[in-house]
Amino acid sequence: MGLPSTGKKREKIRHYVSWFEIPALNLYRSVAFYNYIYRIEMETMETHGYSMALFPADNGIGGAIVVGEGSTPSATGTLVYLNAGKDLAPVLARVEKAGGRVILGKTLISDDDGYFALFIDSEGNKLALHSIK
Repeated sequence: MGLPSTGKKREKIRHYVSWFEIPALNLYRSVAFYNYIYRIEMETMETHGYSMALFPADNGIGGAIVVGEGSTPSATGTLVYLNAGKDLAPVLARVEKAGGRVILGKTLISDDDGYFALFIDSEGNKLALHSIK
């Protein structure tokens, strides 16, 4: 069936995610968690009544941890797959040491699509990691 055509040529979207936000109740605990598992230093800021910590990104898709009204951690709902580089095993190995919980270890999707794993972060959010090997 499908939707009727408008007759207009559509611009192809390269990436369907342009920004992501991970809700938190305790910004410092959450920042410590992600700094530890990724071996990064997140920059924090206050804006429009929200506290945020930005994932470092030189180009491409960026995101932040957010504390404020309506930012409620959840293990249900939309699942975000975070890039874990070439091999997700080192990042996943740090999840529990940082206060999170692994709920599905490194799992093959397919030879072409790589691997994924599921975890609960320090705030109770369910997220995934993805890597090519």
